[in-house]
Amino acid sequence: MSDVKLAHRADIKLAHRAEALLVRGMLGLLRAMSPVAAAKMAGGVARALGPLIPVSKIADKNLRMAMPELDAAARRRIIAEVWENLGQTVAELTRIGELRQTDSGPGYVVTGWEAHVAPVLARGGPAIFFTGHIGNWEIIPPAAHSRGVDIGFMYRAASNKLVDDIILRLREANFGRKILMFPKGAAGARQAYAHLARGGYLGMLVDQKLDNGISVPLFGIPAMTAQAMASFAIRFKCPVLPVHVVRIGPARLEVICEAAMALPDTGDKEADVAALTTEMNRVLERWIREKPGAWLWLHRRWPKALYK
Repeated sequence: MSDVKLAHRADIKLAHRAEALLVRGMLGLLRAMSPVAAAKMAGGVARALGPLIPVSKIADKNLRMAMPELDAAARRRIIAEVWENLGQTVAELTRIGELRQTDSGPGYVVTGWEAHVAPVLARGGPAIFFTGHIGNWEIIPPAAHSRGVDIGFMYRAASNKLVDDIILRLREANFGRKILMFPKGAAGARQAYAHLARGGYLGMLVDQKLDNGISVPLFGIPAMTAQAMASFAIRFKCPVLPVHVVRIGPARLEVICEAAMALPDTGDKEADVAALTTEMNRVLERWIREKPGAWLWLHRRWPKALYK
């Protein structure tokens, strides 16, 4: 291996260590505060500084494409809300094990569980919960676990392995148990498949951009979208339950459970997967339009050519 490559690897290793040290220090500071105080501080800092970061230009471009009816002032307000929500979500993650269902104060409420989720679970067998990066999506597993439902989640690992380990250990420390997490990729997909085959419950964040997948509309724009959720659901003929989180305030959340989606069954698996994936994006779009500032607009969700 050349000296240049060795030096490059050393630089990356050093950068990853520095990033992990920064993340550990930030999380330690937030953990020293109450959930509400931490969320207020982190949300305020993120709202003030986030819009100045270059990635906010991607959010503005996304909003201009997806919601052209918005003027510049509305887009700036939404981007500020995106950053504030992200800051609050990070802060809440540090103490999320302390958030409980409660009618007031720090914690969360759950609506629609008895009407939509409980009857599905009573029948037994596997089920899929799908959501997006909306509100604080991290509260869904503990909210379900408080009702005796252990959801295994597919997740995208951080590119920095040290940071990824910090986040995983933080989750486990908060929940007091090992969390079922399946990394995105072929190995994780096999683990998730086996989990469903055993009658397990699988949670999926389905709003991230992919270089593969299938192209279905999101806000009327073709978007490469993972078809794994639809493939799993049709393969196992299992219920698909839409769940998303609405932020009421700092460390105050509402988990909203909706009725199970209808599964297409034409006999043409490819067409059925496409139809269910398209409907999944329709649900996501509805949630996002209801509260645009709650979604993570910061990534290039649509084809690269649209960002030139």
